[in-house]
Amino acid sequence: MTAQAETGTIGGRPAETTVFTVLFAMSFAHLLNDTIQSLLFALYPVIKQSFALSYVQIGIITLTFQITASLLQPLVGHFADKRPMPYSLMTGMAFTCTGVLLLATAPSYGLLLLAAICIGLGSSIFHPESSRVARMAAGNKRGLAQSVFQVGGNAGSAMGPLLAAFVIVVIGRSGIAWFVLIPLVGMVILWKVGGWYKVQIAERAAARKRNPVEISLPYAPGRIAVAIGILLLLIFSKQFYMTGLMNYYTFYLIEVFGVPVPTAQIYLFFYLFSIAIGTLTGGWLSDRFGRKTIIWFSILGALPFTLVLPYVDLFWTALLTMVIGMIMASSLPVIVVFAQDLIPGKVGMVSGLFLGFAFGMSGLGAALLGQLADYTSLEFVYRLSSFLPAIGLVAAFLPDVERRLKIRSG
Repeated sequence: MTAQAETGTIGGRPAETTVFTVLFAMSFAHLLNDTIQSLLFALYPVIKQSFALSYVQIGIITLTFQITASLLQPLVGHFADKRPMPYSLMTGMAFTCTGVLLLATAPSYGLLLLAAICIGLGSSIFHPESSRVARMAAGNKRGLAQSVFQVGGNAGSAMGPLLAAFVIVVIGRSGIAWFVLIPLVGMVILWKVGGWYKVQIAERAAARKRNPVEISLPYAPGRIAVAIGILLLLIFSKQFYMTGLMNYYTFYLIEVFGVPVPTAQIYLFFYLFSIAIGTLTGGWLSDRFGRKTIIWFSILGALPFTLVLPYVDLFWTALLTMVIGMIMASSLPVIVVFAQDLIPGKVGMVSGLFLGFAFGMSGLGAALLGQLADYTSLEFVYRLSSFLPAIGLVAAFLPDVERRLKIRSG
């Protein structure tokens, strides 16, 4: 095993026991956090019209948010590996709350970017520490636990377009101020989880003192570096494609098929809901069939559908985007757990690195694809990006880390 905290007993319970109450609490907090974040994306049609923005400027808003989150997440995770911060989760939610208020009242494009920065700061603090809490509560169901945690975020992302369609589009951008209640509820939940987290830190530290266990790498550093590089490349292909699909999906439906804005938001909700289903099932399937198998399928398996998508009508566009979302979303929690197993003892840093990289690639993809759409068309962008899942072929070179760990543990 990777650490003493993952063996024996913790606080009188077997360490392999899954603490579902904590997982569900973290999943719900993730839902609240990402509901607010998704409002940023769902507001794009309203913001674009209000401020007369180009696709490049829309992409820069996403880039600002994603880069802020991606650059800080590994740093927060690395610091927390050395000095865990049980109540930092509340701090992250407070930054998100500030971003909500700015998003509702910003009179200029510059302040919109500041709102995106505040929401990004909230993500950079929330995600690596909450991923650590999910692993602490996972027991012997690490894939499922990471999926339960991640699916809350996906569900929150799916709720944003619905809120935009039925509330903000009717009331206006100022209506988002009411949603400041969401992060406030999240802060209360995270305060309670922080208490559990604090107890776990103390008990695991005591367990390590009683029975010290040396943490060793499952492979040579060079092979681990190659595997991490492959995983990051898979994240790149996945996030670039899915960001292009999510960020410009409403615009694509409006321009290509002539659907009204509220209807486009509902289509976006169904796409994001399919992502939530894929995220939840991915971790569960990885516990049953192996993480490498699910990673391979989740990236490369979407390729036939992405290649067909740009050439079909509205009905098949809606259906295929849901299939693509389910397949591709199944990989992120599995990749995170795979990387955590490759570098034991660095849960926070690894979680921050991969979740931060995912955010960064999403932001970069949004900006580059937005610029390409300004110069060409959204149809051209969808056709070009449809080949990105072919990068999933490199998953064949990943080591079978689960088998390696089982052999070591006897």
